[in-house]
Amino acid sequence: MSERYGFEAFDCAPALRLEAHERVAKLQFDSLNKRLDRIEELIERLDRRLWLTVYGVVGVILAQAFGSLLQMPMGG
Repeated sequence: MSERYGFEAFDCAPALRLEAHERVAKLQFDSLNKRLDRIEELIERLDRRLWLTVYGVVGVILAQAFGSLLQMPMGG
């Protein structure tokens, strides 16, 4: 048997419950942050695709306008 000075260390039920709640809350926040990071990456990719689409549409319109200018008869 070992000698003990003072009181034996112990954890009370409310402190254990609070500690468990804090661990669960931390896990939930970590999970939420990971989801938000993934959503942010998806939004950035969608933004790039949207701009590529916009530039593509503008390019097609400009190409059609340039083609129609080339087909106009010159002279007067």
